[in-house]
Amino acid sequence: MDPAHQRTDHSWPAFLKAQASAIVATDLFHVDTVFLRRWFVLFFIDHGTRRVHIAGIARNPTGPWITQQARNYLMDLGNRAESIKFLIRDRGAYFTNSFDAVFQATGIRVISTPPAVPRMNAIAERWIGSCRREATDRILITGERHLRLVVGQYAEHHNRHRPHRSLGQRAPDRLTEPEPLTPTDNTRIHRRDRLGGLIHEYMQVA
Repeated sequence: MDPAHQRTDHSWPAFLKAQASAIVATDLFHVDTVFLRRWFVLFFIDHGTRRVHIAGIARNPTGPWITQQARNYLMDLGNRAESIKFLIRDRGAYFTNSFDAVFQATGIRVISTPPAVPRMNAIAERWIGSCRREATDRILITGERHLRLVVGQYAEHHNRHRPHRSLGQRAPDRLTEPEPLTPTDNTRIHRRDRLGGLIHEYMQVA
């Protein structure tokens, strides 16, 4: 009897790896202020480049509000939206049918994760964890305006400077730039502080 043919790997990690450049994930996470008020941050993250887009911040996110943020996100993408084939989201009640319809109208397939399986949206969950550990959990947030500043600066740091192992230690917005020069004993390093010195960015001086 001939050996059985090798079966194609249809696992979830294999799908994510094969379709990374065509996948965008979205999620919502909360931040509590010093005045015991809870705000929610909606974001999208590109699987291929790991680029984060902060879509909006709201005290009480509703289905219509999130649907409008989805429209705004696609408008911001412009022609780049044509390269997206899949959107991964969880089963939160705020992701309504109208939210899905915004993406389905442009040919994007919406994939909802099963209950209590955060690993299926691991890229988004990882960013939430990083944002909390490195920024929001280490700052006393006073309100919406302050939260927008903190989350916005952290997202910019993530997109323009923070190295990613999956991207060859480059930042999402610097994938097309040449590799940095090899440092020598005479290399000068410039440090830039963000969020009052909570985050440091280092770069070589030309």
